[in-house]
Amino acid sequence: MHSYGTNVEGEWDDVCRVMKECHEAVHAMGCPRVSTSVRIGTRTDKVGQTMADKVNVVHEILAKDEKK
Repeated sequence: MHSYGTNVEGEWDDVCRVMKECHEAVHAMGCPRVSTSVRIGTRTDKVGQTMADKVNVVHEILAKDEKK
């Protein structure tokens, strides 16, 4: 369940490092300008919840609605 962009999940420092490495790789290929838009969500109430977990919850809710 995803319609646009690229999803990345992981530890804060790791994700930021990977974004930097992506920019550096594109610059190394000769591109003088790279633009990245980022939306970041963090939670402290559901530690360990993955993107797949979130999608599964939506599927469960939709399945309950179909039974009504």
